[in-house]
Amino acid sequence: MDNNKPTRATLDAVFDDIITGEGVHRSKHELVLDGKDVTFQFVAALKRHGYFPTTVGDVEVQPGERVPAFFIKESTAFFGWIFWEQFTQWKLRKLWGSIVRNKKGDWAIQLPPNKPTTIYANEELKLEMDIDHPSEW
Repeated sequence: MDNNKPTRATLDAVFDDIITGEGVHRSKHELVLDGKDVTFQFVAALKRHGYFPTTVGDVEVQPGERVPAFFIKESTAFFGWIFWEQFTQWKLRKLWGSIVRNKKGDWAIQLPPNKPTTIYANEELKLEMDIDHPSEW
């Protein structure tokens, strides 16, 4: 037996840290271990932590609030927030924005509420935010 090979419990512990953000910066996480896709195990860990499949449009969040959520694409998990971005006092848009940024400093991945893209969100972890400065999280 290879003592250096990660066990399922070890992988679950790593996923727990990613999901809770304890000791790990939640951002972009490859879900491949020793060439094997472990997305299924990550999704199971998300559900254990109260993150369930939904869409941006189905998440209840008001301006001035944000809800943590993961978007999974091609064996990669991206952490981000569902929130309302304010352009002017009267112009707002709801979106999921990744913590990963592009060269301009904007959210590298943005998902609008009218797309049926699956994300894993935990509405129980909803937080207040400064709607005027969402990028300062």
